[in-house]
Amino acid sequence: MSEHHAQVEWRRQPAEAFTDQRYSRLHALRFDGGAEIAASASPGVVPLPYSNASAVDPEELFVASLASCHMLWFLSLAASAGWRVDSYLDDAVGTMGRDEHGRPFLTTVTLRPRVRLAGDAVPEAARLAVLHHRAHEACFIANSVKTAVRVEPQP
Repeated sequence: MSEHHAQVEWRRQPAEAFTDQRYSRLHALRFDGGAEIAASASPGVVPLPYSNASAVDPEELFVASLASCHMLWFLSLAASAGWRVDSYLDDAVGTMGRDEHGRPFLTTVTLRPRVRLAGDAVPEAARLAVLHHRAHEACFIANSVKTAVRVEPQP
């Protein structure tokens, strides 16, 4: 199989004591292709100013990872079926809850893909739903998590 690498870097600011929990959670995520993303704890988990609302948080990355994987599989399957996709927009949302031990986790991620097709071979909604189901079954990320992943195609 393959390996996938990400680099996470955080540095304490000189004025921060650290042991008092009053330190910045802002850090950098770097990927092998050269992309870099500013990341932080969610302000819902770590209050401002110790988190950074303009940076992406791990929960958002998790939701985006599931949504991106599903989209990539859907596009591939649609192309193989001869359907031309003009656009794909997903307003995905993750919901936090607690497991049987009281630990917080993302209990559900709901994907809401809105797909626009072009050409004469536009399939009906039922055929699109089957394609979304197949994309979900093929998604490596969805196959790797215990979170319930729902796919709710939007008109």
